[in-house]
Amino acid sequence: MFKILMTYDSVEGLEGLLKNKDFKVEIHPKPSPEEFEKLIKEYDGLLIRSEVKVTANIIKAADKLKFIGRAGTGVDNVDKNAATQKGIVVANVPGGNTISAAEHTIGLMLSMARNIPQAYESLKSKKWDRKNFTGTELFGKYLGLIGLGRIGMEVAKRMQAFGMKVIAYDPFANDSLAKSYEISLIPLDDVLINADYISIHSPLNDETRGMIDEKAISKMKDGVRIINCARGPIVNEKDLAKAVKDGKVKAAALDVFAKEPPDDWTIIETDNVIATPHLAASTEEAQIKIAKEMSEVIIDFFTKGLIRNAVNVPTVDWETYKKMKPYIDLASKVGLFCGQMIEGGVKEVEVKYCGSLASVQTGTLTIAYLQGLLLPILNVKVNFVNAPLLAKERGIKIKESKEADIQDYAGLIIAKVITDKGEWKVCATMFSDTNPRIVKINGLSVDVVPCGSVILIINEDKPGVVGNVGKVLGDSGVNIAGMSLGRKDIGGEALTIIEVDNTVSAEVIGKILAIGGIKKAKYIDLERD
Repeated sequence: MFKILMTYDSVEGLEGLLKNKDFKVEIHPKPSPEEFEKLIKEYDGLLIRSEVKVTANIIKAADKLKFIGRAGTGVDNVDKNAATQKGIVVANVPGGNTISAAEHTIGLMLSMARNIPQAYESLKSKKWDRKNFTGTELFGKYLGLIGLGRIGMEVAKRMQAFGMKVIAYDPFANDSLAKSYEISLIPLDDVLINADYISIHSPLNDETRGMIDEKAISKMKDGVRIINCARGPIVNEKDLAKAVKDGKVKAAALDVFAKEPPDDWTIIETDNVIATPHLAASTEEAQIKIAKEMSEVIIDFFTKGLIRNAVNVPTVDWETYKKMKPYIDLASKVGLFCGQMIEGGVKEVEVKYCGSLASVQTGTLTIAYLQGLLLPILNVKVNFVNAPLLAKERGIKIKESKEADIQDYAGLIIAKVITDKGEWKVCATMFSDTNPRIVKINGLSVDVVPCGSVILIINEDKPGVVGNVGKVLGDSGVNIAGMSLGRKDIGGEALTIIEVDNTVSAEVIGKILAIGGIKKAKYIDLERD
């Protein structure tokens, strides 16, 4: 049974997870950092919202943790680097609150344009003051979006219905998609200079932190209005408060803040600033959609091994995963084989995908290969999450290529490892979904099922050598399950792969190496984890 810790108490939408017999969900709302460190030790999974921070210390204390699920979009309250280093998947639900966040953004925009909160407060005070709350139309104004992801796109589509002209900055946006919606993708400075309304929809990262500061504001139109329903630290609150007070910024509407709840209330207390307490995703519909999807993500991860919505590892949908699963397993086995076959420190890895594999999402296969490769080499836990990071930290260059045209095989994985002592190359394929094969090793044709245990031998191609190996194994109680031989020239160097039913000790390998004509012998365990 998998134990899941929840740090909030709303369970609506989580019925699929709560009723699943494979899971035990325990709720501890908003634990203190000290309590959190103690709690986390016994859990396999963690389910959070924005109310807690999952720091490096908490991740360090997590002895069993494999999965962190953020029931929402932003994951800046999770130390993703620490999680990745430890091999923990960090996943979110990026689309569940899209409509809610877009509608809240528009609500704030309309409130600013028509002074709705101020007029409301005035009327509640029994004042009939129409003159001081004259608004402005949105029609014909330029809306500048910083970020054109799901939420930004939904805001754009709705505000075009108001007659606004939409311009946007997003270095990762699809230009053709933007053009199809008549959205102009332009540089950031051009958005700042031309927009009447600026709405922020970017993630928080090193590039966006403090992006809207005094320098950025100075480039904007006099009387610009700014909306932020993304992440608080993207805006320098002191600079924005000053700009509103000085009149450079006509008004601002904020749903997020540098610290929540705030320590410094200056920006909220500033006239012409509308503020809400992080409500953009807080609709009944959004919370239920998010909870339902996160339930499915958690169940799929623990029961099927399927990674969805992860922010620190490539993910695939379930249908694609089912099709790729045999090759994912094969890539991992090839890596495991290479990791035990090679000698010396790894400098470079080259993986080529041929035939039908040239058209699939091969990044997933490369990670599976790296996981297998590094597992026998490193003395740390290696899994699908941290394998690329571990390779990068060790200066291993990763090259990936594709070749659509190939003969003999429908799909082929060609993996080459370059070390400071030489090069090793393994080719593998699937003859069916249940029939994997290693078909070449260092250019020599073989036929090896990549499972169980094998002994790899490089020997002189002369009579008696392989027979003597068989005698050593027999005398040592090791049963031979199968054998594959490969060679280029008669009497030259040959490759022998012996499949065995038993674990082969270093002592037995030593006896094989003592046989005349044996140049190399290695025991390879293809089931290790």
